[in-house]
Amino acid sequence: MAETVSAAKSAIRVLLVDDHQVVRRGLRTFLEIQDDIEVVGEASDGAEGVARAEELRPDVVLMDVKMPGMDGVEALRKLRELANPAKILIVTSFTEQRTVVPALRAGAAGYVYKDVDPDALAGAIRSVHAGHILLQPEVAGALLSQEQSNGPQGRGGSLTEREREVLGLIADGRSNREIARALVLSEKTVKTHVSNILMKLDLSDRTQAALWAVRHGVTG
Repeated sequence: MAETVSAAKSAIRVLLVDDHQVVRRGLRTFLEIQDDIEVVGEASDGAEGVARAEELRPDVVLMDVKMPGMDGVEALRKLRELANPAKILIVTSFTEQRTVVPALRAGAAGYVYKDVDPDALAGAIRSVHAGHILLQPEVAGALLSQEQSNGPQGRGGSLTEREREVLGLIADGRSNREIARALVLSEKTVKTHVSNILMKLDLSDRTQAALWAVRHGVTG
């Protein structure tokens, strides 16, 4: 009994947001057989997804992009405004960069296609929950191109050695807690370093910082 309770507490709590019931049903059917993943709720559009995410506080939200009313990108931005801590994994049938890139720039942890292999989907959920960023090469290239066209990239010289170490670990997908442990720092100090990095590089979030690091060869 104690083992069952412990497993339940450690399960990754997932919210499904998609306007197609058959898609939600299929996702739920597969995910519910995973020992370490628990589907805690569903929503049929972005607005309901935001409300349910605030109510349920899931670890990971599987979010469709194209939905009636509030779409996935708008819902993602709203969740970020509310400082909801859930990691957002975009699950979409759209492969165009103009569809996926805005979601990633809005703070999504990554994306997968709806025809993804079930085991790969479970792996993606575990990966974003662990703090990693999932980017297909073509989308990463598009984001990097946009960053390059947005302004000069010579700002890296203004980073301190410690900030470069933190940036390299961000690029490796490490969370603030993991970075703190690796560099023997407090989480508060790491947060300060991350804020300084974003300010100095004129970036808005960790995804952009990770991409900048990869582009400029800064690794942990």
